[in-house]
Amino acid sequence: MDMIRLLALSGSLRRSSYNSAVIEALKVLVPAQVDLQSGDIRHLPLFDPDREEENIASVGVLKLALGEADGLVLASPEYAHGISGPMKNALDWLVSGEEFPGKPVMLINTSPRAHHAQDALREVLRTMSGKIIEPACVAVPLLGSGLDSEGIVEHETISNLLKAALTRFCDAIDCATR
Repeated sequence: MDMIRLLALSGSLRRSSYNSAVIEALKVLVPAQVDLQSGDIRHLPLFDPDREEENIASVGVLKLALGEADGLVLASPEYAHGISGPMKNALDWLVSGEEFPGKPVMLINTSPRAHHAQDALREVLRTMSGKIIEPACVAVPLLGSGLDSEGIVEHETISNLLKAALTRFCDAIDCATR
């Protein structure tokens, strides 16, 4: 298997976010042949189709990172039964680009009882022509756990769940490139 490059985005801007913590944990848990980079959606301006032709640095960085990635990992909280505003904003900036269509996507839900955002996220990603790798999508019971990224890595059940999902995701990417 050749080196696989993944871009991971957290849909939460909170400092103590479980979604951000799970992405930080993934950086430790990835196999040796995987390079996982975190993207930053914090500084994206509000999406405005009239600005799509502008050279906006934060948008350019995100699009470049996605273009270089073999797959996209998304971890996003649910707010009022919907996708977080920052995540939806990031996806809106990517919707018209050539980087996204056909991109394999792995979804992580850190609050398994909250499914509305995941359902909405799946709908948006399908509309954008993303390729959701369902066997790699995982629900990790972090809500109320108090675990940070180190705690996630040290938690045997959760880390094994994440490693298995990553393996399925990378296998799907590797099979698609043969």
